Amino acid sequence: MASSGFEGFEKRLELVFSLPGSGGEQARHGLRLMPVHALREALDAAQCAVVSAAGNAAFDAYVLSESSLFVYPSRAVLKTCGTTRLLRAVPVLLRAAGELGLELRSCRYSRGAYLFPEAQPFPHADFADEVRYLDGAVPGGLRFRRSGVLPSSHGHVSHKWHVYSASTSSDGATGDDEHVADGAAPRFTIEVCMTELDRGLARQFYLTPGDGRTSHAIGDEMTAASGLGGGALSPRALAFGYAFAPCGYSMNALDGARYATVHVTPEDGHSYASYECAGAGVADDAALAAVGKAVAVFRPAVVSVSVTYAGATTAGIPAATNAAPVWAAIAEALEPLGLACRSQAAESFPGATTVTYQTFTSYDTSAHCSDNANNASSY
Repeated sequence: MASSGFEGFEKRLELVFSLPGSGGEQARHGLRLMPVHALREALDAAQCAVVSAAGNAAFDAYVLSESSLFVYPSRAVLKTCGTTRLLRAVPVLLRAAGELGLELRSCRYSRGAYLFPEAQPFPHADFADEVRYLDGAVPGGLRFRRSGVLPSSHGHVSHKWHVYSASTSSDGATGDDEHVADGAAPRFTIEVCMTELDRGLARQFYLTPGDGRTSHAIGDEMTAASGLGGGALSPRALAFGYAFAPCGYSMNALDGARYATVHVTPEDGHSYASYECAGAGVADDAALAAVGKAVAVFRPAVVSVSVTYAGATTAGIPAATNAAPVWAAIAEALEPLGLACRSQAAESFPGATTVTYQTFTSYDTSAHCSDNANNASSY
């Protein structure tokens, strides 16, 4: 692996708010009414910018110079790669939301293990510093807090999954964007990180010298040629790609209130791609099958998958106890691609309920998946 290069592993922040109870535009549209100057200030703080935007009746989606932003009436998801300072955007977003009459209900931050940790700016070089920064940035009303690192126990895989969660409740009942009356509808997020991409497939995400088309046009061509298109979310999804010079690619796909996003850093020696999908409800068969479709586009040698469920626990059963069906579904999607599960872990977090984490590598050695349920190291 190269000693230095572009950092593909993203930092991800999700903020959930309660909408004003007085009705009117702010109660209906919430964060989507955020002024352009406030959005720009938040992204400036994180050191990224909007390069493409799209939206539908449910939410707005932005491709950024480093990854993506999704804005629902009561939920914002900011995902940035490279050496961005994502957490610097938190105070700006909280101030802008407060001016719209919104109150923070939960905060969740997650990331993998960086390829080049020494290049990260404060507070991102050390997870303990990130935790301290978030503890100081979120309001005291979010009194249920926990942070932890879900491990990978296989020697070949150095991936770890870092999670911070703070909530006004312990059971994930933190509000909802899809107008469910009790505000406690479950929600899922699937995050996939891929390294050591197939070199031939990675070459699809390089610009051809002299191509005079726009980044949007080339990005849409990459979407179609790679097979990411509707297969990344559903046949109904509208996908918007963007190509970077001299290489690199981002795509957001919208399907009702669900989204999928893909980001690619194809350089030899530190190639990386990510896939994420999220929406209300549970991770159904279509969402889980899409994981396999996305991974097949890149044929990586190493994959990690985290699945997060937000919502109430099941009849008092500890959330991590319910991880086995998720582990099995992800393994079923990836094993036909020649990937073997090397480790799996699960942990409960306030406001996020369950976070599962699995690592996979190509079948170069025989190995069995080792379980680490309820075994995250904490900060």
